Formats: sequence, C-alpha cells, structure tokens
Amino acid sequence: MYARSRQHGVTLIELIVFIVIVGVALTGMLTVLNLTGRSGADPMIRKQMLAIAEGLMDEVAAQPFTWCDPNDPAAATAISAAVCATPEVMGFEAGETRGGAVTPFDNVNDYNGLAGISTSITGTAMPAGYTAAITVAPSALGPAASLVPAAASLLITVTVSFNTENLTIEGYRTRYAPNSLP
Repeated sequence: MYARSRQHGVTLIELIVFIVIVGVALTGMLTVLNLTGRSGADPMIRKQMLAIAEGLMDEVAAQPFTWCDPNDPAAATAISAAVCATPEVMGFEAGETRGGAVTPFDNVNDYNGLAGISTSITGTAMPAGYTAAITVAPSALGPAASLVPAAASLLITVTVSFNTENLTIEGYRTRYAPNSLP
C-alpha cells in the first residue's frame, strides 16, 4: 500500500493574488521614486550655487578688517575707531564699488547689504539665473570664558539663489590684524 502523498505548491488563484499584490506595491514605490527624482534638487545647480557662494565668501574674507577706512592716515596705527578721522562703518563708502578699478571695496564692512550680485569680482557674468546677496554683521564668537567680542568679529552670510532654490553659507572674520592694509 502506498500512502498518497499530499502535493505541496501554489494554486493558480494564490499565484494571481501574489502577482496583484506585488504589482500594486511596485507601482507605489516607482511613483514615489519618480516624484522625488522630479522635484529633488539638481546636483549640478547645487554645485554651481556652492561654487558661487564659496567664491564670494573668499572675496569678502580676503578684505582687511580695520578700525579706520584704509584711506585714513591713522589706519595703519589705530587701536580703536576713536582715533580715526574716517572710522570704518557697515556698508560701502560713497564712490566705492565692488570690483571697481579706481575705488574698489577696501574693507569687509563694505560688502554689508550687497544684493542682486550677478557678476564675479573680475566682472564676468555668473551663469544665467543665479543671483547672490551678502550680509556682514558684528557677532560675538566663542564660549563666554574666551569670547571674541562683536567689535572684533563679523559674521559673513552669503546667499545664492537660482529659481526657487536658495543656498546660504556663513563664515566669521575676526580682527586679528586690525592694522593690516592691502
């Protein structure tokens, strides 16, 4: 006598139900991937925005951070703004322009409030559609025990925009050599 062995396997109905469930799940996953891919940031745009922001940050941070306007006779020896005939203030002085050949910006403070930037320091245009803005503000730096006061430290913020995307980077410039002139 042979015992009838019970066969193991799937029925046609079970197979069809499995295919339907996997199909629905796969459709949902592909829809999500499509939406994130379409609405995600373009890496090339982000890289270009970062390159522009870093270039502007380097331009600003390379400027002197003096007590007096660098054209002031006391600029090389001043230890506070009180001894300056022309103390350095936030914003550019009359007649100064960014990248100007005759009277260029000559201090970190000159860049405060600069907006709608669409050219590099050499005057060449940035890629179409990109704009930038720069703010410079006094900001204390460090822990309370060894605080660099706001008068000796500036927070530089560069924001680059393309369409609806914005990229912001921040950096500090301290008054480590206040009498260092260009």
